[in-house]
Amino acid sequence: MIRDDAAAALAQAEFFDICDDEQRRMLAFAGETRHVDPDEVLYQEGDVPQGAFVLLNGTLKAKPQSGKPYAISETGSVVSAMALILAKPRPITITAVTDCTVLFVPRQAFLKLVQQSPDLAHRAMERIQTDLGNYLGALEPSRRKMKGE
Repeated sequence: MIRDDAAAALAQAEFFDICDDEQRRMLAFAGETRHVDPDEVLYQEGDVPQGAFVLLNGTLKAKPQSGKPYAISETGSVVSAMALILAKPRPITITAVTDCTVLFVPRQAFLKLVQQSPDLAHRAMERIQTDLGNYLGALEPSRRKMKGE
């Protein structure tokens, strides 16, 4: 039953909409549900990730290297989706504000599915392209301001 709940949470999680139902069940099986106490650090800035987290309930706080902290409280929010692909140090610290339950999805499990499914690999590539394009587009006003345009 717990794995069914985890698979259902992945179905709600935006990044995992690139997976079919069976792939989400496999990731739920490979994943680990964790309880996070208030004020407990889920991960620190600079940590090298082993995967991503999906918020099942509760509220988390993200503190970027620069900028204002912000809350993550929507069930199904994916924290560090890029960690499913890249093993780069995290640029933010994530701390629980309330009691939280998260699903940890290991990068190795996701990459194994990508290797087994060319269709999933293609959808993952398209998602990364879209997300990167959105990120770069959001930076454009700052770039123009810095250049004095």
